Amino acid sequence: MEFKDYYAILGVSPDASEEEIKRAYRKLARQYHPDVNPGDKAAEEKFKEINEAYEVLSDPEKRRKYDELRRQYEAWRRAGYDPGQFDWSPWVQPGGVRVEVGDLEDLFSDFFEMLFGGMPRRTRGWTATRRRGRDVEQPLTLTLEEAFRGTTRIVRTQDGRRLEVRIPPGVRTGSRVRVPGAGEPGYGGPPGDLYLVIEVAPHPLFERRDQDLYAPLSVDLYTAVLGGEVPFRHLDGRTLMVRIPPETQNGALIRLRGEGMPSPNRPGERGDLYLRVTVEIPRNLTPRERELFAELARMRQGR
Repeated sequence: MEFKDYYAILGVSPDASEEEIKRAYRKLARQYHPDVNPGDKAAEEKFKEINEAYEVLSDPEKRRKYDELRRQYEAWRRAGYDPGQFDWSPWVQPGGVRVEVGDLEDLFSDFFEMLFGGMPRRTRGWTATRRRGRDVEQPLTLTLEEAFRGTTRIVRTQDGRRLEVRIPPGVRTGSRVRVPGAGEPGYGGPPGDLYLVIEVAPHPLFERRDQDLYAPLSVDLYTAVLGGEVPFRHLDGRTLMVRIPPETQNGALIRLRGEGMPSPNRPGERGDLYLRVTVEIPRNLTPRERELFAELARMRQGR
């Protein structure tokens, strides 16, 4: 039995992280993929080795078992014993299945099958081994302004490409934006998809509730009492002139229909914007202004 150094096959150290292993695998899988090297038997064998190594090192339980075997094998070799006399019997997994897969015969080595029992019979046949790559997720943080109007992002795919991805207006925390074909490479089949998992960062002014937006609106005392209009700067940069009814109370909500968040699934549909009035009390009154407020107070008390 020949010992397989899966770490050397992927070109990583034995203490490599999961991400380092995944990155090395993606690079090598692209380089030696049969579709990239048609008819190249050496590349085909290398591709099988790469996939076998990744099958083990990407699985925590398989990696744990392999690491223990590797430790004992290395200790045996360092002690000067003949590697060919190493006792494999404690590591033999019963019930192994020899796998032949059409053009890629013996997809997994004797070493792998001894250690892990091979793969289920349902994997027999080249068609079965041409598996689609796994889908992957990647977090993406947006500002509320970006979520409101939509934006673009440059993302790096699993095979190293850079793609410009359009994020539609109205996405919210937890939304998933699919990028077809940007997931992990397939085993002779198409790559998986990349899903950007959206997180919308908190905004210092606006609060989002589903498709509705809430924000404070400062209104001076005189406009709150007499009525009028005050400007309000929206998320998209527009300045809205908001009508304030006479005798508007502090804390009152003013609803602006259709000025909330757009719907990512129903174009043209938008929530509402609710502005909570904060009445500003004037400061640094002149003596005459104080007199007028005092006179107004006496008038109100005498009613």
